[in-house]
Amino acid sequence: MLHPQIASVAATKHILKKFNLRASKKLGQNFLIDSEVVRKIVEAAEISHGEEVLEIGPGIGTLTQGLLEAGAKVTAVELDKKLPAVLSETLEGYENFRLIQGDILKVDLSELMTNSFKVVANLPYYITTQILLTLLEKKLPITKIVTMVQKEVAERMTAQPCSKIYGAMSVAVQFRSDAEISFDVEPSAFLPRPEVTSSVVVCNVKESKYNVSDEEFFIKVVRSSFGQRRKTILNSLTGAGFLREKVLQSLENAEINFERRAETLTIEEFIKLAENLH
Repeated sequence: MLHPQIASVAATKHILKKFNLRASKKLGQNFLIDSEVVRKIVEAAEISHGEEVLEIGPGIGTLTQGLLEAGAKVTAVELDKKLPAVLSETLEGYENFRLIQGDILKVDLSELMTNSFKVVANLPYYITTQILLTLLEKKLPITKIVTMVQKEVAERMTAQPCSKIYGAMSVAVQFRSDAEISFDVEPSAFLPRPEVTSSVVVCNVKESKYNVSDEEFFIKVVRSSFGQRRKTILNSLTGAGFLREKVLQSLENAEINFERRAETLTIEEFIKLAENLH
């Protein structure tokens, strides 16, 4: 390694003290201090030498260092304006590292990542859903997303129909990928400790897992269906602005009982419904 391992309590505290840093609650920062967790995330990402990886929120470079040591070509997008100066020192000498200071939701990823790539990230809890859906809904050459998220979010991402936590995110994630929870991460693996357990989710992205004529419209139907979970699919879609007669006819054509709720529909049924509504 070019530098001592960042993933430790001592190294992290030293870096924070040297640069006079504190974890930002506003940005949802919790610094990873467990080298075994870093190793398992990199292993889950199945990095090949020279493979391109997008990291979101590299922080002080803890996970980044593990990816770089595995041979990845890492492009990291960091929102915190204080951290580029830190990363230039903690990751000094790694020629396979590129840092972009900016907001991941505003950066033009299609221009930034032109070849196929993987996403590896420890996502801040407050904006996890928005980032994941942005990555999945854009036409980007992503092959795999390995992300550490709040355990509750991980369970929603992988939830199956007829469960209480199955929702629009479950459908959106599973529409574009095969998703599974790889392992859990205890609060003790971070500094400062978060109040909840985290989970690492692996999403193997498949561009044409399902075929729909209009993906944007499909996602709109899914989100509208879950807009009022306690209502039937008919009432939810009508309440979202779809014509009641059109919804009834589309449900009949898709062989879906109009009294069912969104949480009972499979992805295949949502596709049939959306295609008929379209």
